[in-house]
Amino acid sequence: MDPEFAAYLDRVRAHRAELGESLAALDAALALPIGLGPLWRRRVRAALTELEHDLRDHRAITEEPGGLYADAVARAPRLASLAKLQMEEHLDFVEVVQRLLGEREAGLESPEAVAAHREAATALVGRVIRHRQRGADLIYEAYEVDIGGSG
Repeated sequence: MDPEFAAYLDRVRAHRAELGESLAALDAALALPIGLGPLWRRRVRAALTELEHDLRDHRAITEEPGGLYADAVARAPRLASLAKLQMEEHLDFVEVVQRLLGEREAGLESPEAVAAHREAATALVGRVIRHRQRGADLIYEAYEVDIGGSG
């Protein structure tokens, strides 16, 4: 593998670990009892904010010209539909996080609104986990490299 691209994959791997940490932080915050009130709200908001930042970085690093998805598809055109799905999900994930943060700005007045917010954020965690699994598979298929599942 080209040393420059190997260094790029190291950047992707490091960023993947950061994204995994922000995802774990959101999962941990959501697992707290809603009855903690302001503490629960602060923890979830902080985790959503960090996740939004890491998702934007993830999108930039994987979709940059000559980046991961472009190179993977050039090496293995059969991966084009999977790469397209991954990129579409990036946009959707950022939109969902922005919507969740917007809900918080507008205020979660009722217990039902808080519960629905928690459910939507929990569903997002599951979707991002599956996205990361498909991303690891895509990278392995294109490069026969394990990008790492613990990060």
